[in-house]
Amino acid sequence: MQPDQKLIAFDTSAAHCAAALLLGDQITTRVDEMAKGQAEHLMPMLEEMLRDAGIGWHDLYGIGVGTGPGNFTGIRIAVSAARGLALGLGKQAIGVDGFAARAHGLQRPTTVTIPAPRGQAYVQSLHADGGAAAPKIVPQATLPAPIPAATLITAVARIAASRIGKDNPRPAPLYIRSADAAPPRDPAPIIVP
Repeated sequence: MQPDQKLIAFDTSAAHCAAALLLGDQITTRVDEMAKGQAEHLMPMLEEMLRDAGIGWHDLYGIGVGTGPGNFTGIRIAVSAARGLALGLGKQAIGVDGFAARAHGLQRPTTVTIPAPRGQAYVQSLHADGGAAAPKIVPQATLPAPIPAATLITAVARIAASRIGKDNPRPAPLYIRSADAAPPRDPAPIIVP
């Protein structure tokens, strides 16, 4: 990471809008708890953070984004925003999954557990060589103590900053289970020519 590096990271994979602004070694975080409305809230929140720091979008070196697992719609909101910003600004967007964020700074090998809906948990084993097993969903047993959203978004920002300038795939949602949405029970409407 460069000492004057500027990066913004955000995540909407849970019931919050979380963001971190990394300016060299300094980091500012903001977590706004919210069950819904992240799509309307995210961009004004990021604009405010940049304005408060006295910088603009074009001053950034890159964008970090939490890619899940978590809320299906929330993940899409953040990933879409990051990809759109990266395209519009000509900056690199780096996706960081929740397993990597939770394991940031931990000794490997380790196993990371993330709460999931319906009394389940997402689990992934991270190997000492940097590799990882495929994430899976399991019946929830004992979960570790919750990690504050500010800690997780800080990890997303620091991991993304360490990957700037390297060959990274475009951010993509990490889904471990299907969406909860069900197809409508009513027949499709008839379109009259």
